[in-house]
Amino acid sequence: MRQLLILLILTACCPLSAAAQSWTADNGNGTFTNPLFYDEFSDPDILRVGDDYYLAGTTMHSVPGLVILHSKDLVNWQNISYCFDRFDFPDDDFALRNHKEVYGQGVWAPAIRYHNGQFYVFTNINGKGLQCYTAKDIRGPWQHHNMQGRIYDLSVLFDDDGKVYAIHGYGEVKCTELKPDMSGPIEATERTIIPEGNAVGEGHHMYKINGMYYLISTDYKPNGRTLCSRAKSIWGPYETITITADETFGYHAAPLTVVPKNVKYRIGENGTRFGMPEVDRDATACTNIHQGGIVQDQSGQWWALLMMDFHSVGRTVTLAPITWKDGWPMLGLEGNLGRAPRTWLKPNIPVAAADSAAFAPHAPYQRSDDFSAKQLGRVWQWNHNPDDRKWSLRNGRLRLQAMPAEQLMWARNTLTQRVIGPTSVATVELYTKGMKDGDVCGLGNVNVPCSWIGVVKNVQKGKQENESPYTLCCYEQLTNDTIRIPVDLTDGKLWLRCIGDYDNDQAQYAYSQDGHHFQTLGRMMPLSYQLITFQGSRHALFAFNTQGKQGGYAEFDNFSVLEPKADRSQNIPYGKTLAAPSAADRWFRIINLATGLPAKALAHGLLHDTKATDKSLQTRFRIVDRGQGQVVLQCADGRYVYCAGYGLAGDVRLTTDASKAEVFLWQDYLDHEFMLMSMRTHRYIGKSPTTGSPYSMDFTGADPARRNGAVLRWEEQ
Repeated sequence: MRQLLILLILTACCPLSAAAQSWTADNGNGTFTNPLFYDEFSDPDILRVGDDYYLAGTTMHSVPGLVILHSKDLVNWQNISYCFDRFDFPDDDFALRNHKEVYGQGVWAPAIRYHNGQFYVFTNINGKGLQCYTAKDIRGPWQHHNMQGRIYDLSVLFDDDGKVYAIHGYGEVKCTELKPDMSGPIEATERTIIPEGNAVGEGHHMYKINGMYYLISTDYKPNGRTLCSRAKSIWGPYETITITADETFGYHAAPLTVVPKNVKYRIGENGTRFGMPEVDRDATACTNIHQGGIVQDQSGQWWALLMMDFHSVGRTVTLAPITWKDGWPMLGLEGNLGRAPRTWLKPNIPVAAADSAAFAPHAPYQRSDDFSAKQLGRVWQWNHNPDDRKWSLRNGRLRLQAMPAEQLMWARNTLTQRVIGPTSVATVELYTKGMKDGDVCGLGNVNVPCSWIGVVKNVQKGKQENESPYTLCCYEQLTNDTIRIPVDLTDGKLWLRCIGDYDNDQAQYAYSQDGHHFQTLGRMMPLSYQLITFQGSRHALFAFNTQGKQGGYAEFDNFSVLEPKADRSQNIPYGKTLAAPSAADRWFRIINLATGLPAKALAHGLLHDTKATDKSLQTRFRIVDRGQGQVVLQCADGRYVYCAGYGLAGDVRLTTDASKAEVFLWQDYLDHEFMLMSMRTHRYIGKSPTTGSPYSMDFTGADPARRNGAVLRWEEQ
């Protein structure tokens, strides 16, 4: 609630800049912080070709579909391609006509491969079977091969003997040989390679490394974890271990939209049929990193790119180092295998002069759009196949013609883009002079449940004396409520805004008639991630007609996204010595998030907690910069923090010897929250909230609710 209130204050009276900085994982100091993107990118599969990296991901029912990103350093990415502009099946389902829809269907879990000078992207399209898209150039054009066959969540391996294998299935893992021309599976080649009951899940990624077959998969029962199976033959037998579990980076699950059993519903109906129960903040669920691929960089280091269910933004991608242990690709670092740092050193990849821009911090998308180009920006996707006769870019605006629909989720030609966290504010200019009777247009959230703020035109109402035919409405499907207020649109223009606090799963709409002073409309709405459409929240520009006829049109301009927390350059509170005769440092109190108590350097050399009112010298610390996000901790009495011993006996102590100071890598959690990871042990400093023991350096990471004592907060003294 506090974060959303701050956002409301920041944006209530100010226009937004289209050039606002966007989230990038690159910290600019040789480190990166997960997630790679603070918006949705599901089911990542990674491919390296020479010095280039490509990432393919799920796009469900949105088009263009099958997104491909490109990177030179595994940290900074750019959207360079989609495999198709629209679903090329004749069904009405893909066009959202007559209440036929493919929400939560469409493209699932792709596999991207490169063989003999050609790129391949394999994916299941529900109800249509296995599909393959091929191209000589990663930017296309792509050729579509409908391979049919019930093969999903697959991985594909081009083996050394020239055969092509598809590995697929859940629990019982199967291997099927594919025809080299991608015309379909080879009949009678399907065999079970891992029987049910061996702890293997789905979302497969198969690799052949040094003659050994490695299968990376994920399971979600009872919670998400990532497995690795290995064998000397593609056909097995396989042995399986867990290579990561419980790494949530200190984030709990989002509320999950549910539908009670035996309740029949359509996706655009009364939202009170849905439930959104309180989330268990202590449960891992599927918020931990799982499902994804692995890749080796030019230096020989291996990396995992895995997804996690990340609040109401949907599923995000994380980058984690791999440590090989006894022939297994374990996620994490020596001393803390199975877990992964939220912040770590960027891959050690040589930077060629011609590629320097690709290594500079940048976001994968340009989110703001003034619609002055000849085509839509790559960040935009249509909700189902659009009717290209009913939209256009003209005179620097996007024009959407209103087609018949009962509700937003049935509205055709709805243009969407993923919301971005942790907080962001999206604003758009709406022009209404082209609207006709029964038209509804505005800014919405295509999710389950959905919501929107917009304008409804009622000609009959406008015929009454001194009344405007326009009504400003705010609709929330979860409560099935609509707030209506009359609005004078004699100039035909209105600004609409969505203020999102996605880490806390809530948002609120606002509007303005001058573009400067905004008023909120409707409540702070709860947001969810849900397994009905398998997508997080999406901004939506829409126009539809509720009277069952072709309506007029709405125009949109200057869609802008402001991200107040994207700039993290000042998040580490380094002690700065002022260039003045009387040098002064900035000192901080460190508060344990689990106990709410400050840390104190005790006289006999241990770091413990103390009373909240304690303002003594021993409760003040300076963060000393050691470069690349690494710091040492110095108490105001001159001593330095270091660790003595191993495991639970690893006391956090104080010393006057600066050479013994423990070097930590700062793990930024925004809003003054952080963790400290020892660069020597790869464990975290923390204090149990229940045992009364002093601080130790044996914490493997944060728990989902950040209650175990590993997450700290700093306050300036």
